[in-house]
Amino acid sequence: MTEIELKFQVPAGRVAALGRAVGTASARRVSLRARYFDTEDRRLAAARLALRVRKEGRRWVQTLKGAGDGLWQRLEHEVPLQVAPGTLPSADPSLHDGTPAGDALRRALGDDGVLQAIYGTEVTRTQRLLRAQGCVVELAFDRGALIAGDQRWPLCELEMELKGGDAAALAALAGRWVTRFDLTLDTRTKAERGERLARGQRLGPPVKAQPLVLAAGVDCETALRAVLGNGLQHVLGNACDLAHEADTEPEHLHQLRVGLRRLRTALRELGPLASCPSQAWGAQLEALFGRLGSARDRDALAQTLLPALRKAGADGLQLPVIEPEPAARVALREPATTLLWLQLMAFAAGSAASQQAFAPEVRRILARLFKQVRRDAARFDALDDVARHRLRKRGKRLRYLSEFTGSLFSDRPLRAFLKRLVPAQEALGDFNDVCVARALFKDAADDDPLAMFALGWLAHERDDAIRRCVKTLARLRGAKPFWD
Repeated sequence: MTEIELKFQVPAGRVAALGRAVGTASARRVSLRARYFDTEDRRLAAARLALRVRKEGRRWVQTLKGAGDGLWQRLEHEVPLQVAPGTLPSADPSLHDGTPAGDALRRALGDDGVLQAIYGTEVTRTQRLLRAQGCVVELAFDRGALIAGDQRWPLCELEMELKGGDAAALAALAGRWVTRFDLTLDTRTKAERGERLARGQRLGPPVKAQPLVLAAGVDCETALRAVLGNGLQHVLGNACDLAHEADTEPEHLHQLRVGLRRLRTALRELGPLASCPSQAWGAQLEALFGRLGSARDRDALAQTLLPALRKAGADGLQLPVIEPEPAARVALREPATTLLWLQLMAFAAGSAASQQAFAPEVRRILARLFKQVRRDAARFDALDDVARHRLRKRGKRLRYLSEFTGSLFSDRPLRAFLKRLVPAQEALGDFNDVCVARALFKDAADDDPLAMFALGWLAHERDDAIRRCVKTLARLRGAKPFWD
């Protein structure tokens, strides 16, 4: 079977109120003790599988969960166990044979996979059914801990599993609880977090965009839903770590911003082809993107230009202090952000189709963007920095749309086109970094000799960056459109 479930982290100040809301007269409390199994070399984790044996009150259950959409769907197969009192059962892969998840388990284990307990959970769960318009949902409020050896991480989560109805109704119901209790969406599973605990890691690797395959002949509505789902996997894979972990890496924020740009591109260029509030969502994504901007700019400069400046003679140079802004964690934990994720997820999960074929519309959009890019690329030397920045953004949109929709076209022409587009985009990005750095150091130059040195060095670097842009843009202008 496939489970559809949303999970939320609960802020400390709302735990008591949420406990009362879930723990009504019809609710039941149950003690859950689980052990999760994998091979020593973590074959199940690599295959995005989770195999657990759990004691639920007095009964034992073995559950296998398989890879899903990275948002709220996962394969699940559950089997009750007969366990003698006082014994601790191990996992038996054969209990899942003949199911899609069981087939994936056998492939992951191979012929020599030996299972062992890796980590576990100890949870007190308060649960009840909630009937709302269009859905029946099981609420499960979990409080307890993840355990691996002598390490423990606290758990305080609300799960909402769809038992009847559709995903859009579940998202609408969840939105009301998010607003009421300041909940924050978390797409990370207990298994993912438990595996990290066992490895002594808080963070997963930064999540990058994954290829999207669209069916030949797909309609506009279905295509946009698939594109947004793909973009959300990229965004939420990074946003959840940034929202809930104290120490993250700059690459998580970078990939989150790339994902937000991809979503904005999809809504801006493809949204008018389908029945979705693309302008409203696009504005919300743009506002969130802006709140994350200064931190990412400083990270980029600290990793690239600042070391080069110090090597050039500005030893001891520091980036100027900028006006404080809400941290990424604050912005991502706000209820408005979770509500936006839920609305986008609900649309992406929809099944409505349109009569309008997608491929011809995509050809038209790609051709228009490429025409604009080629026009400005031909006169890059004469453009001011505002127009150059506009060219950079159009180049990004052209790349993201090419990646989203490339499966509809021949692969070799697509790769040849991207081979010219990507270096041009990177050169424009380097030029933008120089412009950002010059703006940061400009105000400090009057009082700081090192900042004055930095401005002189950046002026020379700006000229070099312009030459690199001209060179890569000339090659891009000669690229053959893969959509023809």
